Amino acid sequence: MSGLDWGVLLITLLAVIVYGVVRSRGSRSMDDYLLAGQSLPWYHVGLSVMATQASAVTFLSAPGQGFTDGMRFVQFYFGLPLAMVVLSVTFVPIFHRLKVFTAYEFLQNRFDTRVRTLTAGLFLLQRGLSTGLSIYAPAIVLSTLLGWNIYVTNLIMGSIVLIYTVLGGTKAISHTHLQQMAVVTLGMALAGFLTVRMLPDNVGFVEALHVAGKAGRMNLIDLQFDPNSRYNIWSGLIGGFFLQLSYFGTDQSQVGRYLTGNSIGQSRLGLLMNGLLKIPMQFLIVLVGVLVFVFYQFNPSPLFFNQQETDRLEQSPYAREYQLAEIKHQNLTTQRQRAVTDMQVALQADDQAGQEAAATLLRETDESLKAVKADVVGLIKKNNPVADTNDVNYIFLRFVLDYLPHGLIGLIIAVIFVASMGSIAAAYNSLASTTVVDVYSQLIKGGSDAHYVQVSRWATIGWGIFCVVVAQFANQFGSLIEAVNILGSLFYGVILGVFVVAFYVKSIGGRATFWAAVVAEGLVILSWYLNLTAFLWLNVIGCLAVVGIAWVLQKLFAR
Repeated sequence: MSGLDWGVLLITLLAVIVYGVVRSRGSRSMDDYLLAGQSLPWYHVGLSVMATQASAVTFLSAPGQGFTDGMRFVQFYFGLPLAMVVLSVTFVPIFHRLKVFTAYEFLQNRFDTRVRTLTAGLFLLQRGLSTGLSIYAPAIVLSTLLGWNIYVTNLIMGSIVLIYTVLGGTKAISHTHLQQMAVVTLGMALAGFLTVRMLPDNVGFVEALHVAGKAGRMNLIDLQFDPNSRYNIWSGLIGGFFLQLSYFGTDQSQVGRYLTGNSIGQSRLGLLMNGLLKIPMQFLIVLVGVLVFVFYQFNPSPLFFNQQETDRLEQSPYAREYQLAEIKHQNLTTQRQRAVTDMQVALQADDQAGQEAAATLLRETDESLKAVKADVVGLIKKNNPVADTNDVNYIFLRFVLDYLPHGLIGLIIAVIFVASMGSIAAAYNSLASTTVVDVYSQLIKGGSDAHYVQVSRWATIGWGIFCVVVAQFANQFGSLIEAVNILGSLFYGVILGVFVVAFYVKSIGGRATFWAAVVAEGLVILSWYLNLTAFLWLNVIGCLAVVGIAWVLQKLFAR
């Protein structure tokens, strides 16, 4: 990066942090520190909800997902609008009326301490692990830019966000989310626009989509019902609905965002805004990855996108083998460029036979390229057994650093950092609030507001340390955006099931619900371990298992 890029990056980050801390001065009570005094308007709520979900994982891994797997990932979000409607009608008014700090306080009144503690514990475990992955994503950027060890950059990234989270609490997070979403929208829109501009003169946006379609990257809708397929319209509408309902309805990192609304109506409007804008936003982010894929069809692409590992390979005993692989890769890249050019000519001439011939050659070339890459991954593993050999998370970053103009590089890197700061800060805050409200305050009763605020700050620091430790192992998880959602699916369905029983099945008590949640969690983990179904369906299994088992147990206990 140039001096201009570093300047843009540092100014953007400092502006966001300083603005958030200044606007949050005076957060002295628990209500201020954890709920921003329930004083925020709907657009603050909506943007804060969106920014909390849109982490650095989104802006690093989602374009990489589009690059490697096409547009079908967007189906993951199809259940979101319906989930927002259900939440607005049911969860929001109940939480506001009870004036709770966390979602799990409600379970104390409805059931008992055991159910509240178990559900809060499942959330804390899931959110702590997921936040570690969220820290790892921007740490990749720091490591790539500075050439530093990933373990060091994990520590730096996790610590930076602690500063304004500890100082300002929820109000600081919500105020910074406004700036974060503005920077994110501008940066990704410019990246997509310039990617198209850098294509050959005779290839515009429409032609790029044709090329992507012939390469199997415009697979937006899959109508086939297949429980083993990760992304189709059914897993998105049904499994995605259960996941999003649980995430936004029971995950304190999200509940804490819309509880900051100054009324039930403002919180509802914020959630509905998220439901309307999230799918188009995610569509555009994945589409940027597809456009990057098209760009590399006309231009030389790296053999392996994680440059740190290839640099190490060039200095290793396997350097000669790597050089031979690079030669094969270059020859195949040239062949791919010819195939894509032939495809473009055939498309313009409406030559169906020419299109099919070019598409066949393109598929064959891609398979050969994958084989060469697999050989290089084997060399990387030999040279460095702990290396991150899944480069999906590096694709967009490498493209930005290699091809985008200076100044914009700094802005895109700022987008990744800023998005990371928003989601990590919200996670830190939710972990601290749940720990203090649902665990600590039950053990130490009668403390003053000042005491609990101070404990909240120390809890934030403690969870920050835990999440940084988790980040040190995140390179074992592959595609981060999939890993985060798989991890959530292991817990969210069961948590949602507890709340469904609490809201809608009044005849079931705490004892039956507690043991149903324990058994259901075991079933979900077993289903995942045995790979019985795609991960989105785990949310359905967990929720329905809790409701069904709790109903049976209640009948047995009543005898």
